[in-house]
Order: sequence, then C-alpha cells, then structure tokens
Amino acid sequence: MKASTALDDMICFQLYAASRGMTALYRPLLDPHHLTYPQYLVLRVLWHDGPTTVRDLGRVLALDSGTLSPLLKRLETQGLLTRRRATTDERIVIADLTATGLALRDEIGDLTQQLVCATELTLDELTQLHQLLHKARTPRKDHA
Repeated sequence: MKASTALDDMICFQLYAASRGMTALYRPLLDPHHLTYPQYLVLRVLWHDGPTTVRDLGRVLALDSGTLSPLLKRLETQGLLTRRRATTDERIVIADLTATGLALRDEIGDLTQQLVCATELTLDELTQLHQLLHKARTPRKDHA
C-alpha cells in the first residue's frame, strides 16, 4: 500500500489550515475596529497584564522583534498604546495602553465565546483540542 502524500493526511497542514480558518473568523469582528488578529492579541495581553516590556510581549506572542515592532508602531499610530523606555534601563521598552486602548476592551470584549459558537465543536472537544495544541507547542526537554 502506497503512503499518501495528500495534504489532508498531514498533521502540520491541518494545523496550518485550522489556524488560518480560526483567524479568518476574527476578521469581521475586528475590522470595524481597524484591527488585525495579531494586533488584537497584543491588546489582549496588555488588557490582562497591564504595561509589559516589548521583550515579554514577543515571548508571550511567539513573535520576533522584526514582526512585533511594526505591529506595535501601527497600534501606537492608532492611538491605542504607547511605548516608552524604562527609566532604570533605556534598553528596555515598555508598551502600555492609552485610555482609548483600554476603552476598546469594553467595546470588543472577549471574542472567544462568539468564535466557539462558529465552530461545531462541543465545549469538551474544544477543551481537549486546547490541551493537545498546548502540548504540541511545548517541546520535550529530552528531544534535541
């Protein structure tokens, strides 16, 4: 029996396609606020954690500085956040929400429930999927 090379049989393709599909579900919810999905993720972190170093934002969002810096610049241009250098170490840049960025949290809120309704997965299935995806993203320490 010949092994299949079809994309539908590849786990990595299924993850890629599912990620694009889920991100696309956010678009109509974020477009009225002139936000992209990655920008929304930055705001979610800041809404939850408050002022955060750019380095920590990159770590949490799994984004390198070449991707994160322009994203933060656009949010700053939109008046949603500010970036400032730490007084103790000028190499550290801190991102903080403006009043407008903070108010947007009440406007947008948590879109998760709306997206759950857009899938045909049960709450148990979504919980299991979340756990499996987290496990897949966490590298084994004994694997080089």
